[in-house]
Amino acid sequence: MMAERMHFTGQIWRPPYEASSLLLQVTTGCTHANCRFCSLYYGTRFRMSPLSEIIEDLLIANTYQPHARRVFLTGGNPFVLSFDKLVKLAETIKEYLPEVQNIGSFARITDMKTKTVEQLKTLRSLGYNRISIGTETGDDITLREMNKGNTAQDILNECRKLDEAGIEYNFTYLTGLAGKGNGQRNALESAKIFSQLHPFIITVVSLTVFPESQLYRDIQDGTYTEATEIERLEELKTLLQNLQPENEVTISANTVSNPIPLSGILPRHREVLIRELETSIQKMPEANLRKYREEIISL
Repeated sequence: MMAERMHFTGQIWRPPYEASSLLLQVTTGCTHANCRFCSLYYGTRFRMSPLSEIIEDLLIANTYQPHARRVFLTGGNPFVLSFDKLVKLAETIKEYLPEVQNIGSFARITDMKTKTVEQLKTLRSLGYNRISIGTETGDDITLREMNKGNTAQDILNECRKLDEAGIEYNFTYLTGLAGKGNGQRNALESAKIFSQLHPFIITVVSLTVFPESQLYRDIQDGTYTEATEIERLEELKTLLQNLQPENEVTISANTVSNPIPLSGILPRHREVLIRELETSIQKMPEANLRKYREEIISL
């Protein structure tokens, strides 16, 4: 008998721009689960969904969204699945939802290391596109201190493979991640790396530390000091000033974590965005911005 409900386990996250996509669980949790700042999948062990569960969910999806055009795979990094498993998954999705044209997911930089350019080209032909990569930063010091498990050179190497394969990808950038006094370095080093690549969207999130994370404990014992809210705005300003993308890039800094929501396209809207930040830096009291952050209960 077909399940009455789709199999969603633990915390389910999707980027804001995937709001109209059909969500399909193929993994649960994150394979790394060791970033100091992250609590998104706290308490949830990584698990791959068996094909039988995925088919049950696709049967339900076919009943309620038979004309779905895009599927977003849930879990911290479903793109970690082997090439063969991703091929089988795409074929299965199209068997039950024949109008699907694109398949997206979250990914870690390390997920691409196990895949050749030719394999990535095959995955692109099967619909995988607009992969959302949790880069967070392009600064090696911050990557190392936050236990990201990859280097800035890894970001360049693996995303160049995606470029060659024709797979579009999105980045995240976390203002405040480098800690108090380090935001300018973080922005400059990240701009240097990101400018050599071709992200479609850069989602800017401002670090919000929750009790489940290692970073929360580091703050309590004094081994990490958070950047001020004004520092974060200055950091974002520096990032926008120094990003020199070869293609147009959408900057989306309008999640709940951003007390000053901004969005635009670089380089087209660069000066407008910078002026908005400068106005906010001049007019918004640090205490008000900090109060906003302290009242955030969930991302």
